[in-house]
Amino acid sequence: MESTSFVAEAAATLAASFKGQVLQPADLGYEEARKVHNGLIDKRPALIARCHGAPDVVAALNVAHELGLEIAVRGGGHNVAGRATIDGGVMIDLSPMRGVSVDPKTRTVRVQGGATWADLNPATQKYNLAVTGGVVSATGIGGLTLGGGIGWLMGKYGLALDNLRTVELVTADGRVLQVDKQSDPDLFWALRGGGGNFGIATSFEFDLHAVGPTIVGGPLVHPIARARDTLHFFRDATRSLADEHILFAALTHAPDGSGAPVAAMVTCHCGPPAEAERAVQSLKQFGTPIVDGVGPVGYEQLNTALDASFPKGALSYWKSNFLTELSDAAIETMIDCFARCPTPMGQFLIEHLHGAVTRVGVSETAFPHRKEGYNFLILAQWINHADTSACIEWARETAKLMQPFFAAGRYVNYLDDDETGDPVAAAYGPNYRRLQQIKAKNDPTNVFRMNQNIRPLA
Repeated sequence: MESTSFVAEAAATLAASFKGQVLQPADLGYEEARKVHNGLIDKRPALIARCHGAPDVVAALNVAHELGLEIAVRGGGHNVAGRATIDGGVMIDLSPMRGVSVDPKTRTVRVQGGATWADLNPATQKYNLAVTGGVVSATGIGGLTLGGGIGWLMGKYGLALDNLRTVELVTADGRVLQVDKQSDPDLFWALRGGGGNFGIATSFEFDLHAVGPTIVGGPLVHPIARARDTLHFFRDATRSLADEHILFAALTHAPDGSGAPVAAMVTCHCGPPAEAERAVQSLKQFGTPIVDGVGPVGYEQLNTALDASFPKGALSYWKSNFLTELSDAAIETMIDCFARCPTPMGQFLIEHLHGAVTRVGVSETAFPHRKEGYNFLILAQWINHADTSACIEWARETAKLMQPFFAAGRYVNYLDDDETGDPVAAAYGPNYRRLQQIKAKNDPTNVFRMNQNIRPLA
């Protein structure tokens, strides 16, 4: 690493022509700017470049090259593994870049790389339009899209990346490209699932779809004593869902602050209101829920409904894997493991993928997980640092006990920072070698490696 005085000199030079803000450790605002969503992450960059556009990103990248420092790229800062920041390197912070421009005539939206779904959804819903976004509105658009894009509309309209038209990309050598199917089909293929490995995405253009202003959705919460019946019902219900209908399940804790363990389902139906109301009746008639929150709701409101369960600054550790099937044995193991959860903020989430997601070929985008099925996510989340060891150990032990039910595939956006084996290869499966080839062409020295890294093919 370069000396502090050299970094200070480079920072002053950068700031002279920089539209954004350049921060060093002693500067006012540095402590807040270095934080990401996961409070477990405590890294101290040598320099934070808070960018206001692609020219600022190019300038920050050039300074990092001059100083010989590694870079991390922050969009929404929501990645649980903390790869949006870096010790002793340069954080290229896109979070001030949150502009959203909607064209209702062409049903498209262009959004800057630091925006979150909380920025995009209100803008598009003004015109009763939407694109598949995350299930938590604080999630960054860039990270979610480049790695996949699971959300409430995916059964009907595919993943976020399936709706991508164009990416403005700053390359490792400082060029600014408009990447689409025509300009560079290989690179555009890689960007749809390959994460931040190929450049810094400073803006995205998406197709939009007619959604809202009201859809039907919300949570159904049952006593934990009904967990087995609830998960069996969930499994049966997901076997015959319409494309417009998404259903997730969770073993979680009551949101009323009591910490009581519960079994829950959360649903969204984006089809015609009468059709949606009919579709959710069987969910509402199952058992005697503690909470029945399913009904007409604004699409924008549904996308904020789970935000309170993932507060910024909470300490988080995740494990995740696709399942071969949601078998009786897998359900029993989940219930047993959840009974030992040491934190009232911990939960298991089961995401069901079907519909439009599964009608894209495995090799059509870099994201290869196109079979109907379930992704299982272990979310250990807590507040007090004294609980860290117990919470992490619980997540690891759960993953170990669930291993017999895991498929080969991993969702790259859910990988944490201490994975064993080769989780990135598992995340991309048959597409990994092609991604390595495209990486070697576009970033042969692996400048963009503070991510779920795809190593360039030698």
